Formats: sequence, C-alpha cells, structure tokens
Amino acid sequence: MAKTRPGKRDLDSYTIRGTNKIVRVGDCVLMRPSDTSKPPYVARVEKIESDSRNNVKVRVRWYYRPEESIGGRRQFHGAKELFLSDHYDIQSAHTIEGKCVVHSFKNYTKLENVGAEDYYCRFEYKAATGAFTPDRVAVYCKCEMPYNPDDLMVQYHPACVGMTIEEAKKLDHFVCSECSSDDDMKKPQATFPVSPGSDGKVEPKRRKR
Repeated sequence: MAKTRPGKRDLDSYTIRGTNKIVRVGDCVLMRPSDTSKPPYVARVEKIESDSRNNVKVRVRWYYRPEESIGGRRQFHGAKELFLSDHYDIQSAHTIEGKCVVHSFKNYTKLENVGAEDYYCRFEYKAATGAFTPDRVAVYCKCEMPYNPDDLMVQYHPACVGMTIEEAKKLDHFVCSECSSDDDMKKPQATFPVSPGSDGKVEPKRRKR
C-alpha cells in the first residue's frame, strides 16, 4: 500500500459535493469529463486523501468503455459494458458527480431492472497494449459471437434460427435440432478472441485524457 505523503492524510470517506452521497474506498463513481458533451467517466476509488489545505484527492482505477479501447466497440459489447483497466490516476474529488454499481457479468444478467447507474464488467484491460483478460470467451449461438446481454437469447439468438423476438418470448423451452439433451445446450460451441489483433480486424486507437 502506498504511504501517505507529508502534509496529507488518508480519509475514510468523502461526501459528493451538493449531495448526501458518501463515497468510500472500493466504491465505483461517475467522474465529470472535461468535455461535457461526453458521458461521465467511470472509476473505482482506490484511495481518498486530503492535503494541508483540505483539498481532497482520490486515487482511481479507470474503467474504459468499449469505444475508448483499442479496437473500439464490437458487436458483442453491451451498452452498459465496461473494462477494468490498469490505468490509475489522481483526480480532484470535486470531479465526482455520483456513484454507480459495476456488477459482475453474471450478476448483471440476473438483474430484473437495469438502472441508469448499473454497469457490468467481464474483462480486465491493459490500456497500453489493448490486451484483455480473459482473452477468449465462450460462444453459444451458431453465429459464433459472444453473449451480449442486450440481445434476447434462447440458447441461440432468435434471428439466427429464423425466429422473431416475439415468438422467442413466448417459448417455455427451446432445444435446437442440433442438440439432443440439456447437457448439449450448456456446452459452448467455440471460443471467440477478444483482444485486438487476434483476428486481424482491428485498428489501434488510444484513449486521450
């Protein structure tokens, strides 16, 4: 753990300016970007400290949106998907606009209602190289694309088996003609490479802050 420098002291919490919301280490927050036309940045608070003038700073670990990563947004990325990066920074606590929740992928898919402050993360991301961990994910549909929780899926994407979304919503159970048992349904058909360059189709793009 980094030591607090002379003249600085660690804080247990910080109250977001103009609100009664309390931020603690480990919380995920929304931070105001310099370009107000862009959505707020999302970060995880690693440390809160105050200097001799009571200026409060936070050390954060940034989450990247798909479009901010090398390779950009891809078909299987959900609207609320984030990548936990290895990019750390120190920011004024006054740039914190609010709190949010970054769920695991599994827990996110179980939410009955997704709120404006709900996000999810299934990959860690190296900002310098664009590499992801894990670097491959299982795919289940015949289109061989990873699961996007924004798209309805009944073992397969409805469109991939000639079915409308309305028809799929009425199903109680579905087994495709290629599957003979529930065990077959649970088996991924293949894995999909997610790191840029692994399929030769992405161009490097760096995030500017």
